[in-house]
Amino acid sequence: MNMVPQSGTPAGRATRFVSAFEENAIALILGLMTMITFVNVVLRYGFGSSLLWGLEVVTYLFAWLVLFGMSYAVKITAHLGVDALTNVLPSRGKRIAAIVTAIICVAYAFLLFKGAWDYWAPFANLDQTTGRWFPTGFNENTRENGWYETQFIPMLEFLRFLEPTLLIEGDPPYSKLPRVIPYIILPIGTALLLFRFIQAAIRVVQGKQDSLIVSHEAEDAVEEAAEKMAREERN
Repeated sequence: MNMVPQSGTPAGRATRFVSAFEENAIALILGLMTMITFVNVVLRYGFGSSLLWGLEVVTYLFAWLVLFGMSYAVKITAHLGVDALTNVLPSRGKRIAAIVTAIICVAYAFLLFKGAWDYWAPFANLDQTTGRWFPTGFNENTRENGWYETQFIPMLEFLRFLEPTLLIEGDPPYSKLPRVIPYIILPIGTALLLFRFIQAAIRVVQGKQDSLIVSHEAEDAVEEAAEKMAREERN
């Protein structure tokens, strides 16, 4: 059964774009983490030096990988979960439980997105939202924190165009990368998670998906191991 929108529709094009964005970002992040770590090891043990900013960059990249990965795992139904209770329910009960779960996950992702925006916005000199749960507007009294820098990562010259927006008159130019850059993954990652949970909820309501988690992973692993042992004994 087809579980994704038709490619020619706006929803299908949006899904293709988000999927390509997630997959390419994850591949790029893994490659950069591997390369920076490898170079640092060679420099440290071969030349007695290191990239001062290397560990900090890898730390940020790992956070980016986790936040991209959580939405991608929703897409491929790879999040772990316990289905012992739902498995004993009749088919109608399973469907109701899946719908309720999907709604809770959408609400959770929305709250995460609101919180992520409210944390990141001050570093971009933008306003946080008002309202404890649902945004009721923007707080014009949000303190601007655009001047905050990372600890060791040097400022990239092609990002100097951000200075007039993030720095106020009298502030020195950035010597290190502003935190608004690495922290931007917070609203992006949670927005992707919200998008994926909305997609999953629609599929559950339409009957095209019966769960938001990977099912029977342990049982599948045991069966695979048993089959492997049986083949080895026959050989």
